[in-house]
Amino acid sequence: MPSVVKINVLTVSPEMREELERRFSGRAGVVESAEGFEWFELLRPQEGTDRYLVYTRWRSEEDFRRWTESQAFQRGHAQAGAGQAGAGPGGPGHGNGHGGEQPHGQATGQGHGQGHGQGHGHGQGPAASDAELWSFEVVQSAGPRTG
Repeated sequence: MPSVVKINVLTVSPEMREELERRFSGRAGVVESAEGFEWFELLRPQEGTDRYLVYTRWRSEEDFRRWTESQAFQRGHAQAGAGQAGAGPGGPGHGNGHGGEQPHGQATGQGHGQGHGQGHGHGQGPAASDAELWSFEVVQSAGPRTG
């Protein structure tokens, strides 16, 4: 069974970038213990965009779903700015679980930065102004050659 990739796309204004990164840093290590978790990367935009990418890879869609429904996810993604437009149901944040945003797997407009869509809330407003979740199945992958 191929791995699945979830990319939370967070729109972050220049003045909120440091805050978003701080929130993610404060949550380091939480997702790594989830069953089926394979990889995480927070990708900072370099030029021509204000969108961060929150990349996670999972053994299966079921493992990802289980994570978004877990107590650890719920605690780590307490909804930032409850009642704001775009915030996901139940308050899980990473538009999908990272950065105080919505749970991975929510519809466009929800995600890391909206409640993993708007930063890792912790009683603060969202760090991202918008978030969407992209889902992919790994068809091919490669790493460095050894030998």
